[in-house]
Amino acid sequence: SLSIHYNLYSYHSHSCIRMRSLFYISLFYSCLILTTALYSSSDDVIELTPSNFNQLVLKGDGVWFVEFYAPWCGHCKNLAPEWKKAASALKGVVSVGAVDMDQHSTLGSPYGITGFPTIKIFSLNKNKPKDYQSARSAQAIVQAAVKEVAEFVQEQSGGSQQQQQQQQQQQDQGGQGKSDVIELTDDSFSKKVLSSDEPWLVEFYAPWCGHCKNLAPHWAKAATQLKGKINMGALDATEHKNTAAQFSVQGYPTIKFFPAGAKVPSAVEDYTGGRTAEDIVQWGLSRWTDSLSAPEVRQLVGQAVLDTCSAAPLCVVTFLPHILDTGAEGRNNYIKMLTELGDKYKQRRWEWLWSEGGVVPELETALEIGGFGYPALVVVNSRKARYSLLRGAFNEQGIDELLKGIALGRGGTSPLQSTGLPTVSEIQPWDGKDGETFVEDDVDLSDFTWDDPAPSPAKEDL
Repeated sequence: SLSIHYNLYSYHSHSCIRMRSLFYISLFYSCLILTTALYSSSDDVIELTPSNFNQLVLKGDGVWFVEFYAPWCGHCKNLAPEWKKAASALKGVVSVGAVDMDQHSTLGSPYGITGFPTIKIFSLNKNKPKDYQSARSAQAIVQAAVKEVAEFVQEQSGGSQQQQQQQQQQQDQGGQGKSDVIELTDDSFSKKVLSSDEPWLVEFYAPWCGHCKNLAPHWAKAATQLKGKINMGALDATEHKNTAAQFSVQGYPTIKFFPAGAKVPSAVEDYTGGRTAEDIVQWGLSRWTDSLSAPEVRQLVGQAVLDTCSAAPLCVVTFLPHILDTGAEGRNNYIKMLTELGDKYKQRRWEWLWSEGGVVPELETALEIGGFGYPALVVVNSRKARYSLLRGAFNEQGIDELLKGIALGRGGTSPLQSTGLPTVSEIQPWDGKDGETFVEDDVDLSDFTWDDPAPSPAKEDL
């Protein structure tokens, strides 16, 4: 009997210990799962999973920086804030993503991921990503990303090797006059550079300078790649001494950057990059991004304004409530919010328009605005004849989520009912004032002469 009791006690004791152990193990893993997320939907880091990796990274356009991480990894936790900063700084230029290898280990298998964090660069050849080997600071990541973009642009715009060799021979034989470098003089410098609203990179050189000769083909190549973004000029400082003296040029080559907008002396910046075409493009692209101004949110006042949508990659069109519903202050607040969002996505070069709701019914019909009320917002791709309607909240966060998804190739679109946008009539521009309510004149009934009604004929009894 004693043996039986002991065995029962022993059995229950071991069972309790096992159950307690299982409870603590379960609790441990529960806590672990709750604390694994290094990134959230509010970050600019894009969470990559088996459901979106191929579409966004492998089939998507542009350059991707992807971190393969484990939530429990100390180095990954240290990298997370820097990765978030880099993602915000590169928004609209390079896509920054992250793969939780604890949850999605199959995504890392094709790339031989064996340690964490591992950063891969998906660029021109998406099937053979590069290893990121620089420092793990936001600044280093951004610099590497900009450099990768420069190489990406160079490769896409450079053409075949034979074409590049021919261009190089023309530059070597014919000098800078046959390239996209703009020759500057004392007479033309003020008009072309100082009076321009566009950014400029200017090389001050001497014809006999060996370093200048070495730089010449790289300068010409970079000028071609940066064309349309930054103007690149060259000035013979030995011949045009007044301009060289104005900017304290003492050695050759000296390179100065003149930012977009007013060319005040304090805004002129010394070039601090390398001397290869790649270095110049990388440095120039970083300054070009900084120099972009926020796009103007313009009122849709006629066909000429609507036609600008066709030239832009995308067109963000907003239909605002009637002026009597919001007043001037309310309308201006809407336009201010749209302007701030335009500044956030300025690298995309989208067009931003607004109209009062109900004023251009033919456009609203084509974009199926009816039934949602005002304000309403739609993003139009005129080239593909497709559009995407904001169906969430009309506020900064709601619109930002829509635009972020579109920029990443996510979200549904609808086809335009016709092959393009409709023709719209000319519209009177808003004067910036509050609306005026129509008030009817009061009528004084005492002004009327009231005649007594004529007596009714007598009625006969039946």
